[in-house]
Amino acid sequence: MYILGLSCFYHDSAATLVKDGVVVAAAQEERFTRKKHDTGFPLHAVEYCLESQGITIKDIGYIAFYEKPMLKFERLLHQHIEYFPKTYKIFLSNMPSWFNEKLRVLKNIKKKLSYKGDVLFIEHHLAHAASSFLLSPFKKAAIVTADGVGEWTTTAYGIGNRNKITLLKEIKFPSSIGLLYSTITAYLGFSVNNSEYKVMGLASYGNMDPKTNPYYSKIMSIIDIKKDGSYRFNMDYFDYSFKNRMPSKKLCILLGGKIRKPESELNSRHKDIAAAVQLVTETLMTNILNYVQQQTKCKEIVISGGVALNSVYNGKILRKTKFKKIWIQPDPGDGGTSMGAALYAYNCILNNKRKYVLKNVYLGPSYTTEQIRQVLNENNIKYIEFSGQKELIQKTADLLVKNQVIGWFQKGMEWGPRALGARSILSNPCNPNMQEILNLKVKHREKFRPFAPVVCIDDAQKYFDCDKPIPEITDFMLMVYPIHRKWHAKIPAVTHVDGSGRLQTIRRSQNESYYDIIKAFGKLSGIPILINTSFNIRGEPIVCTPQEAYRCMMGTGIDSLVMDKFLIHRTDNIHDAWNSEKYAKD
Repeated sequence: MYILGLSCFYHDSAATLVKDGVVVAAAQEERFTRKKHDTGFPLHAVEYCLESQGITIKDIGYIAFYEKPMLKFERLLHQHIEYFPKTYKIFLSNMPSWFNEKLRVLKNIKKKLSYKGDVLFIEHHLAHAASSFLLSPFKKAAIVTADGVGEWTTTAYGIGNRNKITLLKEIKFPSSIGLLYSTITAYLGFSVNNSEYKVMGLASYGNMDPKTNPYYSKIMSIIDIKKDGSYRFNMDYFDYSFKNRMPSKKLCILLGGKIRKPESELNSRHKDIAAAVQLVTETLMTNILNYVQQQTKCKEIVISGGVALNSVYNGKILRKTKFKKIWIQPDPGDGGTSMGAALYAYNCILNNKRKYVLKNVYLGPSYTTEQIRQVLNENNIKYIEFSGQKELIQKTADLLVKNQVIGWFQKGMEWGPRALGARSILSNPCNPNMQEILNLKVKHREKFRPFAPVVCIDDAQKYFDCDKPIPEITDFMLMVYPIHRKWHAKIPAVTHVDGSGRLQTIRRSQNESYYDIIKAFGKLSGIPILINTSFNIRGEPIVCTPQEAYRCMMGTGIDSLVMDKFLIHRTDNIHDAWNSEKYAKD
């Protein structure tokens, strides 16, 4: 039986295909349309999922949707009525999309996909819960979900037991950890639902001591925290209930200044405010997790929702709580709910036993050697073809040691927002200038942004102060850990200002060539670690196709591109048609 999971019409639209309880294909729509955080119907992602299995829509037994639109519409109407007439403008601007798309989801699905079967609507936080628990290795676990808002729920906890999920308590809109983080993101001049991770990175430059950071106590003063970990916001400080704006004037006064203009200078006050919201988030989440552990007595915890992408906090959870094991799927945000909805339908609604643990993240489009060769030849791209993988790995390691920046295009595209060794940019972490080189010449982004280290699982403990045993989700780049002090000066390009790194581990069984290039670089440099960052530039989705990978290289400071068994040097192709103004302007 095939079940298709869908999420769309808010942000990060995605599709997931499940066959007999096993995820066989999944991708976000943005990778095909090239629209960052695409909100539209995920038609291209659906087409990919079906084509990957050689099936048509007629073979789909059920479609599962990631929320209940009528319940969400009820909440929005309640907002508009409660705050009227303040909500008048936002009501007029929002209603067309609701009447044209969001309330007509069933009709849209059937029409756009020519689908005649049943559509199952899963509550948003149940889809979040399923997206982590049903993919995890745990038979039983506590569940916590935390995001901006679903239909009404913003935070929930419960228990997963085999193929059953029960959410026991919830916190409803407008109080929301996710919306708090987004509000401060907006205050700091960054884009909401896109740049919260920038605030997380910026926080390390601020005062991370809650006793001496004045903004921590100020933000905490507008939150009422209960003994059970639940919380309630003083909504005088937030405008998101009735405006297309998040911080209120009162919040601006509390934080001591106006909203920062995008791209303007980041000063010490901004950095301390970023640190404060990170600290507040950690306080709220720790209170919730400790209470949930007391209530459920579980040793295992799964977390989902956009807050679960806070890798700085994720790396502290097992040290701050009594949980012994943790699981978070590679895309715990709204894109991941397409996977959760499909599995919830198969395991929980249809009552089928679980038989799947997510270990393979390479669930997106892949390209054969012949397909890549054809793209190169048809576009007169100069390349070197290696007969064996060993020779290609050695040559690439040589280039990395010489401080070349390498585009790395292998296997199927990764699931989730992180590049995990299939659509990655790799470079030398030992070069003290590499962070600046990548930010300015390759990624075209802010100087303060850190880069992630990737290390083979068998070397991780040597360089990082990890939990023991290392959680498997370090494979998904979801944990930030301290780097042992003795290595700070030796891998400066991946050592953040606070001495930490957002670790990705890799096992050879997952991705042989990725594992081998790290080891080969280690033999030459003495340190088996690489910088791994997503294969894209600021404002664009990660590349999906060979054409996009080549185009990205030619428009940036990437030196060379490794695709399958082919090595392409930018300097060999500097005068070709692909390097015209059309592409170089990016």
